[in-house]
Amino acid sequence: MIRATAATNRPLDWLNFLLADVTGGVGPFLAIYLMTSHQWSAGRIGVVLTVSGVATVLARGPAGAFVDATVRKRSLIAAGTLVVGVAVTTTALVPLFWPVMIAQAAAGMADAVFPPAVAAISLGIFGRAVFSRRVGRNEAFNHLGNAVTAVIAGVLGYLIAPVAVLWVVTLLALASAVAVYTLDGKSIDHKLARGADEANVGDEPKRFTLLLENRPLLLFTAAITLFHFANAAMLPLLGEKLSQGHQESSSLFMAACIITAQVVMVPMALLVGHKADVWGRKPLFLAGFAALPVRGLLYLATQNPYLLVSIQLLDGIGAGIFGALFFLVVADLTGGTGHYNLALGATGACWGLGAALSNGIAGLVVDAAGYSAAFLFLAGCAIVALLTFWLGVPETREWRGRAPGATG
Repeated sequence: MIRATAATNRPLDWLNFLLADVTGGVGPFLAIYLMTSHQWSAGRIGVVLTVSGVATVLARGPAGAFVDATVRKRSLIAAGTLVVGVAVTTTALVPLFWPVMIAQAAAGMADAVFPPAVAAISLGIFGRAVFSRRVGRNEAFNHLGNAVTAVIAGVLGYLIAPVAVLWVVTLLALASAVAVYTLDGKSIDHKLARGADEANVGDEPKRFTLLLENRPLLLFTAAITLFHFANAAMLPLLGEKLSQGHQESSSLFMAACIITAQVVMVPMALLVGHKADVWGRKPLFLAGFAALPVRGLLYLATQNPYLLVSIQLLDGIGAGIFGALFFLVVADLTGGTGHYNLALGATGACWGLGAALSNGIAGLVVDAAGYSAAFLFLAGCAIVALLTFWLGVPETREWRGRAPGATG
């Protein structure tokens, strides 16, 4: 563990900035590219996004366990970025159903590596004392990277073609593979990185089945799974809705949606990093959960593309809070077990399953009943997620060391 300085923070800042749009592959731009350039239906796009999400789900648990076990975390990230680069290139060159589905499945599996690996490196370098601030900073640079890339991708998609967005992601994947090696591998305490307590860092990890006995962790997992089921399809569906009648400017509208949200996410992530240890996790998280159903219902109130874009401010509040607090709450609930990254992977697999099912089911709802019905359905699921978290998950700020079997 080392002291946080500009020199120690900068490599992780760059990695998070560049990795922002590599994580998740092409994201919502993929739906626009396939719909406007190759006339794919919403249902067909939903199937591809679902397959990618399911691949991520299946890989998250093993990826988290591997991150706990390996001392080659930097190489793991680099390998994942190269897989995403090849997958996105394949999607651009061979935009047929089976090649695209296989490529997106591979990208989805690689995507499972990035969150636990970056979180583990952050914890292993900086320790628990400043982990909240480092996670907030990670998320802030991640959102800043998303915003900058969205501007570039939107302009290129408008001036050249929607496929230009895919080439931007490929270049970012290569840059991320280089950036990860600017981190000093010797500065990572790999025992601390897996969630061991600093006072007992030499202890062996406890049996991983103890995670299944951790009731707050299970309820938290249920709540965030419902949250992501409600959230994942909203932006792709909004992109599809905006592309109807605005095909030439659809990339610009999507870029505006992403930029609007990301600009809000940056200060929200920094707020979480600075205040989560002071205000507690739960009040902040409740605000993030509450923003989602309001956003889904507001999409029903207007057809104006500029108003629809402005509603993305709520996405910035919800996602900005969620992105930072997720890593902190899991660290709180698993402190001393030695299985932090396994827990990240397992909980991430659950909400990834929710996100994967969201795209497929919402696409089918659109085909059967239209976009308004789909947004109403997703908003209802978001309300259930809010209630599950509010009633079932305690404040975790002082939970450290109370996980079943934890040392501390």
